[in-house]
Amino acid sequence: MLRNVSYNNPETIREINTLVGKPYSFFQRLKKGGIGSPKMVVVGSSPEINALLTVDNRTHFTNIEMRPNGILIGFRSRLESYAFVIPFYKLVIYKAEREVYSIYSDTGFVKISPCTYDRPIHSFMKKLILAKNQQVSNSIEDA
Repeated sequence: MLRNVSYNNPETIREINTLVGKPYSFFQRLKKGGIGSPKMVVVGSSPEINALLTVDNRTHFTNIEMRPNGILIGFRSRLESYAFVIPFYKLVIYKAEREVYSIYSDTGFVKISPCTYDRPIHSFMKKLILAKNQQVSNSIEDA
């Protein structure tokens, strides 16, 4: 699900919070050791996202925010901010090349590469995969 998050639209915020959960509190962020990824470069994307990114001719940066039930991949196009919202049960992550991660959902994908030294990215992705596995296993136990 791709949403424009440039403006404070209560309907969009409610929709995102319903799908991936509310943002973590300050103390939860400290306890988790951070919930955001370092800055990364978008090297490929699905047609819907690519249509937004090709509007201006520059390097497009992105970051990932973890939520209790999913992730938000944020990026900018011109003066607008967008979020690619992916719940954990639809999240698929591939690491095809040495430094390129492919993040898929049923509605699209984003291929990202670290901007600089890649160690923080790898540790963040491990944390993300552990959170996904934990959330999926908790939902299986509840069923």
